[in-house]
Amino acid sequence: MSLRDKVRSLLEEALQEKPSLFLIESKIHSGNCIEIIIDGDEGVTVEDCIAISRAIEHNLDREEEDFSLQVMSAGVSESLTHVRQYAKNVGRKLKVKSKEEVFEGDLISANETEIILRWKSREPKPVGKGKVTVTKEVSVAYDNIVEAKVIITF
Repeated sequence: MSLRDKVRSLLEEALQEKPSLFLIESKIHSGNCIEIIIDGDEGVTVEDCIAISRAIEHNLDREEEDFSLQVMSAGVSESLTHVRQYAKNVGRKLKVKSKEEVFEGDLISANETEIILRWKSREPKPVGKGKVTVTKEVSVAYDNIVEAKVIITF
């Protein structure tokens, strides 16, 4: 069994023990540098990273194959890549690039197939001079999303 297969198997077991966590990315770089990025429905704690790291590290034999291991949470500045990441960010502001255009608005819902964004826009009045504030809403299917990021506001 290759190192990649061993890591994948151990990672699957560790994530089954912590069902609120899910895998974002797993890579093995040259020199057997293992990099694992996780996220969680309620976020990721340092303890979560330690638990996943130990589940893998304690079951690999350094005598057999030398390696280094990094387990980290998905960064705030990273794009959302997993359906579960959208669900945990309902209520937050997102910038979503679809295949056709870019939207910026509050994520009001996320189901298995799409997300719905809502925002306010100033537009010319239908009759007369001036502008009026209107609420806009769009649904975007996951397979139409090129990139989606949470907008951090202070």
